[in-house]
Amino acid sequence: MARYFAQPDVDEIEILDVMKALSDEVRMRLISVLADGEYHACRPEEFDIGVQKSTLSHHFKVLRKAGLTMTRLEGRNHQVRLRREDLAQRFPGLLDSVIAALPNAPDGATH
Repeated sequence: MARYFAQPDVDEIEILDVMKALSDEVRMRLISVLADGEYHACRPEEFDIGVQKSTLSHHFKVLRKAGLTMTRLEGRNHQVRLRREDLAQRFPGLLDSVIAALPNAPDGATH
């Protein structure tokens, strides 16, 4: 049975926290991978961005606490995905605009 890490409720997500989380190049690269809306394993090789596992964990924590991602734990495996629906509800169009502006935006990344 999956467990989920604590994250802000939709109505608690603050635009300033979201923008601060997005102001980092590494986190923007994580967002570009997560733009497909699927769960991804929280492993450096999954994201191929050249940072240590501890650094990657820090960036995931920042994204989660800002309300951009959700992290589930299945056994010893952590998986993360974007909270697309929640962010679209709270800040319509924001996440789609950010993803569309990424240099390597995946095809069909906007919904």
